[in-house]
Amino acid sequence: MTEEKTRCKWCNMKNPQYVKYHDEEWGQQTKDEQYLYEMFILETFQAGLSWEIILNKRKAFKDAYDNFNIDKIIKYDETKKQQLYENKDIIRNKLKINASVENSKIYKQIVDEYGSFYNYLKNFIQDEIIYEYDKTQNEISDRLSDDLKKRGMKFTGSITIYSYLQAIGVINSHTPDCFMYKK
Repeated sequence: MTEEKTRCKWCNMKNPQYVKYHDEEWGQQTKDEQYLYEMFILETFQAGLSWEIILNKRKAFKDAYDNFNIDKIIKYDETKKQQLYENKDIIRNKLKINASVENSKIYKQIVDEYGSFYNYLKNFIQDEIIYEYDKTQNEISDRLSDDLKKRGMKFTGSITIYSYLQAIGVINSHTPDCFMYKK
């Protein structure tokens, strides 16, 4: 029998996929460019929805979005977007689908300009983990969101960007009662 661990209250213990995400991904710092991009796309789809909905559709998104291959996604035409609009396994919000393609083009420009998306992020973050919880945005997410919007990105408000920074481990927001909590 394994010891039951206390986790952040938002983690639905009845969803093994969610528990695994909480324990193995969320708040874990990564500089892996493929993961940074995947989380960016998924977080922009999450805007206005629960993360659990997106996580439950993650595999379908991965399949629909060519395994999050940015070089393919930036070339999506109206035919491909129509396929996405009709894909019942993903979020079929036309505005978000269109934004995912256009945001990917801007994301790619940022990568070309800075050498990596993480290098771009370093303009807004220190190369250290921020430990804070019970927040939905901060000064860093405000500035990063503003810059992404100036570049033309959509669905990149400060709250969405804060969630993204949590997802990639720039911000560790595990709560004090969680076994993953760190100061």
